[in-house]
Amino acid sequence: MSNGPRPKVVPLAVLLVLVCVASTSQAQNPSPSPTPQTPALSLDEALRLANAQASTFQTALLNERVAAEDVRQARAAFLPKISTPLSYIYTSPALGLPPGEPRGPSFVTSDGIGVYDALVNVSGDFDIAGRLRATLARNRALLAAAHAGAKVARRELAQAVIEAYYGLALADAQLRAAEQNLAAAEEFERITSLLFSAGEVAAEVEEILRQKNPADQLAKLRASSNPQAQFLWAIFRDVFHYVAVHLGDIAHSARDVDFAIRWGFGWARGPFELWQAAGWQQVAKWIEEDIAAGKTMAKAPLPRWVTDGRQGVHSPEGSYSAETGRMVPRSKLPVYARQLFPETVIGEKPADRGTTIFEDDGVRMWHQGDRIAIVSFKSKMHSLGTEVLLGLNRAIDEAEKHFDALVIWHEAPFAVGANLKAALESLKAGQFDEFEKMVALFQQTSQRLKYSLVPTVAAVEGMALGGGCEFVMHSQRAVVALESYIGLVEVGVGLLPAGGGLKEMAGRAQAWAKGGDAFPEIARVFKQAAMGEVSKSAENAREMGYLKASDIVIFNPAELLFVAKQQARAMADAAVRPALAPAQIAVAGDTGIATLKMMLVNMKEGGFISDHDYEISSRIAEILCGGEVEPGSIVDEKWLLDLERRHFVALAKTPKTQERIEHMLKTGKPLRN
Repeated sequence: MSNGPRPKVVPLAVLLVLVCVASTSQAQNPSPSPTPQTPALSLDEALRLANAQASTFQTALLNERVAAEDVRQARAAFLPKISTPLSYIYTSPALGLPPGEPRGPSFVTSDGIGVYDALVNVSGDFDIAGRLRATLARNRALLAAAHAGAKVARRELAQAVIEAYYGLALADAQLRAAEQNLAAAEEFERITSLLFSAGEVAAEVEEILRQKNPADQLAKLRASSNPQAQFLWAIFRDVFHYVAVHLGDIAHSARDVDFAIRWGFGWARGPFELWQAAGWQQVAKWIEEDIAAGKTMAKAPLPRWVTDGRQGVHSPEGSYSAETGRMVPRSKLPVYARQLFPETVIGEKPADRGTTIFEDDGVRMWHQGDRIAIVSFKSKMHSLGTEVLLGLNRAIDEAEKHFDALVIWHEAPFAVGANLKAALESLKAGQFDEFEKMVALFQQTSQRLKYSLVPTVAAVEGMALGGGCEFVMHSQRAVVALESYIGLVEVGVGLLPAGGGLKEMAGRAQAWAKGGDAFPEIARVFKQAAMGEVSKSAENAREMGYLKASDIVIFNPAELLFVAKQQARAMADAAVRPALAPAQIAVAGDTGIATLKMMLVNMKEGGFISDHDYEISSRIAEILCGGEVEPGSIVDEKWLLDLERRHFVALAKTPKTQERIEHMLKTGKPLRN
């Protein structure tokens, strides 16, 4: 019998008993719900059933009984042995007795001799050596050990039963919760499938939503019998109803409500703006009719001020305040004076757009009477076509002659890069000379921003991609909203940065070099350009090298122009002049190119990049490393710009790059070919 530690296991019989009893209880007590009931089995009953099963405990009890028997036999060895002969045979009574006298039985030994022996024999051993005492002591010790083992087994069995009992109860609760979750998920799936199957916009409703006039749109939604149209009208109606009833409780003025909905939920117009644009009194009449018909979510009547004959809640004088009962103008606190062009609501008087200096198809140049010129791009998404480039050059000329500084500012995005549509048309027509002249004009414009005789400041919000990023890099100062996304992304359309972006990164890598070795920085900017990486914020753009240490990042984009003009004025008052063009830029040369290409070969062989990706990235590597020259060679900016332009035009002539440009224009997504 082993006295070592026993593993703590839950007897299988325990679990089977509990599960069987639970199942029996459920079978005997059916419930209308599919969820099983808690097993009607007490802990005492579970312990009783478990004790009756073949288990470690039962084995311990048997061991204890065997040990007790061994002790009893060891004690019996001390007693004398008593024996008696039992080999007797029955004999018939003797003949010759008188008649009627009973005859008694008689016995003799079988051998006829033992009759003379004693009836009982007594014999025994003297335990002189102590062997019997040792055997008795050993068996008593084994009995004690078996008794202790039985106690331990009983305790372990009880613990296992308790754990199994409550574990089963917990599992039962978890099962019910899981079934409830499953039922909820199935119901959600059912509802979602219904919504999905009915998610297509009805043709009638789609036609209504195309209406530009909010009055026509709401009128047709309300008049339509289509359930989708009625649903949309109900949403607008109940929102209008709610904001009108609770305006005095939830906001200082209607302007605050509209801004909250626009900024918080992404609406193009707030509820009061939509209501006013659709015809205030007409919409109010519709809402009152629906309240009377019991169609609205609440029965509360519209406030009296809604139907007092007004035409809306926004006007040049301000926005209506239900709290004060009058039109409230914008706050005059000094902090709001920093917002030169604050976001406005319908009916509000727009901010003064300043005095126009000149305006053409590409840009508008204007000022606000403070000798700080402002130029704003007019193209779609502020893309950089020939008209914008020519207009910006003219604006720089005007600023150098008549103003103290020049600020580039317009609403987001700052610029999404070159005008790909015009570029593709030139390439398809085979006008490669014209195309190269446009690239040269782009480089010239970037250089003029960098070396202008007056400070140039880029006020950036939103996306500044490709050529937009290059304009930011070349401006003498950048004021950037925190939520701005800046990067050289030309590889996405099969091209490379050719507006001076790679030239700037090569020069900055030299400035960032530690211990005179610029190649680690060149490798980092190469990866950014080759993969078209875009910053996640303005501060991230500074880390990536697109912004200089002197550039300013602000949180509130509404203050962008104010801060940009302040920076321009400070630079002008300090008589800031651009730095001289660097005459000596040390480049990594052919050794650096080979090292970068080695990385590309591994990526190509691994299937991470295509052949065309390899060609584009190889050309980027050659520009950043200064071309096929000796390592450490000295070049100037013109050398790097020429490399940019030559490789850019060479890529633009390839069919695969033209396919990428065309695919981007059609789908808005990059093509990997």
